[in-house]
Amino acid sequence: EKKGLDTRVETAISMHEVAEPYILRRAVRHLKKKRVVIFAAGTGSPYFTTDTAAVLRAQEIHADILLKATKVDGLYDCDPVTNSNSKFIKETSYMEVISKQLNVMDMTAISLAMDNKLPLVIFNLKQEGNITKVIQGEDIGTLIKS
Repeated sequence: EKKGLDTRVETAISMHEVAEPYILRRAVRHLKKKRVVIFAAGTGSPYFTTDTAAVLRAQEIHADILLKATKVDGLYDCDPVTNSNSKFIKETSYMEVISKQLNVMDMTAISLAMDNKLPLVIFNLKQEGNITKVIQGEDIGTLIKS
């Protein structure tokens, strides 16, 4: 909103003071009106992570891609925080993520993205300018697709 963009926050958990309730038609209407929609607080159901909720919401609104901001530059063959020999993966498939148990997102989220052919970009939130770069389509992070 500081940048002049109309923004709405929607959540499946009732918190009317800070967000609208998540209603698919309302979210789609906001998007059609060129508003930024932030989906917060997961699905409101136990056993579903925020990763799974993100993929579910992206699928529901027919998103072209899901951007996952995280604390590392993208996907690695093992945890770069605990293993200095980890290798960065620029592009990979859902099946490779699942078969190698690459823990960038929970496997339910990866499977749901794969089932719906929803590409994922994993990128570093902490690097200044990365949100702008990824939104503008710059080649940063890791792309996961079929």
